[in-house]
Amino acid sequence: MDVGRSFAQTRISERNVSILWIGAAGGTSLHRVNALRRLGHRVELVDLRTLLPRTPWIDRVTWRLGGNVLSPLVMRKLPQRLGRGKYDLCCVDGGDWVTPRIIELLREHAQVIVNYNIDDPLGMRDGRRSVAYRQSLHYYDLCVVVRAENVAEAMALGARRVLRVYRAADEAAHAPRPLASGDEERWRADVLFIGTWFPERGPVFAELLARGVPLTIRGARWQKAPEWSQLKSAWKGGELFGDDYAKAIQCAKVNLGLVSKGNRDQHTTRSLEIPALGGLLCAERTDEHLEMYDEGTEALFWRDAAECADMCAYALADEDRRRRIAAAGHARMAASRNYNEPIMQTIVDAAVRMT
Repeated sequence: MDVGRSFAQTRISERNVSILWIGAAGGTSLHRVNALRRLGHRVELVDLRTLLPRTPWIDRVTWRLGGNVLSPLVMRKLPQRLGRGKYDLCCVDGGDWVTPRIIELLREHAQVIVNYNIDDPLGMRDGRRSVAYRQSLHYYDLCVVVRAENVAEAMALGARRVLRVYRAADEAAHAPRPLASGDEERWRADVLFIGTWFPERGPVFAELLARGVPLTIRGARWQKAPEWSQLKSAWKGGELFGDDYAKAIQCAKVNLGLVSKGNRDQHTTRSLEIPALGGLLCAERTDEHLEMYDEGTEALFWRDAAECADMCAYALADEDRRRRIAAAGHARMAASRNYNEPIMQTIVDAAVRMT
């Protein structure tokens, strides 16, 4: 079933909405923009990062001091970038550098201002990165979050309206790819994890390797792990994007899904992207994962490294069973509304009702 095509054909907004999108011109932000365009909306994308100096120090300042420190630099160029454009809706994706003053400027160009944030800007993990977001909550007409905790937290900080959604896979970016000659050989893995190093992940993977799990790790910052000497033989390279990301998941027998404790995750984008691509999801057991998939028939879950090792061995021992679980998880994901198009349309509908 082509979920994106089916949804786009059967449910289009009552009117095509003109949208100013303030977000990154890549990654999942661009996936959301493309989903809106597939739905028939007119989207102008403005990446605030392009208005700031091209130096890695921008990211370091954002995380250590707060993006609000850099907002005056954004304000120097943003008015000219926006020109005379008028829109039904402005959606700020993330909003690390978007202060109340910038929202005032955006309001000159759009009737409704929405924030959509898939991180945990009200948690403690990311330090001062989200200072501007917290300062600006009251100025948005609608704040969209992906954690249950964020609803009450945002309201307590003055948010006018808060909508909670799940994260999403993308109908196009996470559609299974045809595998060309050589893809299986290049991307073959028994047990694969794609993701960035965080302190709680190193000990889990070190134990998996000690228990004999044939693990492959791909992602950034793993050299920082105190367990690096134990992990380096399993690490096969940095971040993956696009077709490489999709094919790596498709060619792995088991795909691990780890949540970030510091980010208060109950699920991640991997929880949706892996089954969407037809991969077998073997993830930490959380309440939200158990809502998304039937344990043992649509995905495998575990509570600690020992149980994870057992689940990997269980999956690897029986190819037919492994394929059945992966296919059932893919079908469950295809039947869900956890894709960009329905979630983006839900946000557009909520915004349109405010006009």
